[in-house]
Amino acid sequence: MLRTARHTAQSAVAEEARLPIDTILVGDCIEHMNALPAGSVDLIFADPPYNLQLEQGLTRPDQSKVDAVDDDWDKFESFAHYDVFTRAWLKAARRVLKPDGALWVIGSYHNIFRVGSALQDLDFWLLNDVIWRKANPMPNFRGTRFTNAHETLIWASRSQKSRVTFNYEALKLANDDTQMRSDWLFPICTGAERLKDADDEKVHPTQKPEALLYRILTATTKPGDVVLDPFFGTGTTGAVARKLGRHFIGIEREATYVSAALKRLASIRPVSAAALEVTTPKRAATRVAFGSLVETGLIAPGTELFDEKKRFAALVRADGSLSSGQHQGSIHRVGALVQGAEACNGWTFWHHEAGGKLKPIDELRANMRALLEPLSA
Repeated sequence: MLRTARHTAQSAVAEEARLPIDTILVGDCIEHMNALPAGSVDLIFADPPYNLQLEQGLTRPDQSKVDAVDDDWDKFESFAHYDVFTRAWLKAARRVLKPDGALWVIGSYHNIFRVGSALQDLDFWLLNDVIWRKANPMPNFRGTRFTNAHETLIWASRSQKSRVTFNYEALKLANDDTQMRSDWLFPICTGAERLKDADDEKVHPTQKPEALLYRILTATTKPGDVVLDPFFGTGTTGAVARKLGRHFIGIEREATYVSAALKRLASIRPVSAAALEVTTPKRAATRVAFGSLVETGLIAPGTELFDEKKRFAALVRADGSLSSGQHQGSIHRVGALVQGAEACNGWTFWHHEAGGKLKPIDELRANMRALLEPLSA
């Protein structure tokens, strides 16, 4: 068993050494992905061509031209050709993902539904669709449709069995202790963040805001993970990855974008390792039973526990169970029974008196973890 574990660790180190991390690979994304080691990437963020099918230029009411996406890389002969391209790059992406890896892909109504169908056909497992609602969308100048004020992201795991990274607790903390929703409000990329050329024109027509990638990477990666972006553009994914202590692999075929990305990446300095620590998921924390608090003297038999408003009381018994009137059992069972509820989180429901104040017993569990975790490291 030890030999197997050691071999696995050595293989992981060797695999990472073979990866061109923190590098931009210039050329076709499918060819480059097929050349990477299979099962070597933790996450993929893809911003593929949208196939906007613009037949004529867009103009404002004053007849000035809108700087829309009319580049050759976004043009396809037909939906059939776009579908062939989509399935090819998705197939290459799935091969390079680790078994527990995941993929994010962003698109508009022009392409995202075709991409979603291809994902399912290739045995990706769809986890969420996320709506990026733009705080400052481009108006519909012709007044013939609703203002297109959002784009759709699909988050999918490599397979149904994949155990993907999802930093739920960190997201909740960042969202003022409220569960993060699947509709995200961010402005489009403007101002100093928008890369411009010598003529003050946009370097890339669809540059994404760093805030969008910041949330994706903090939500679904860990420090040190490898993030692949097969449509690297001007390097937003790489820029955010460097700031967050993740590694990136970018693939881009347009020399102008590569040049801008390299300049951008060279100016970024990562933050300290301490600042990159992610809130530990409760399900991954060292398990502590209430009985162990009694055994170690963090809470004594005979201590009276209360709910936050002192409506209910329970007595701690020597075996780590609680007693409240006719009810007895674990902290969770007794907490549910006194409320007439189906379930209860006893750690947050029950409180003990300390220094004249009621404090949740979960604080005692945190103290116990602080003692145990150095021993299990």
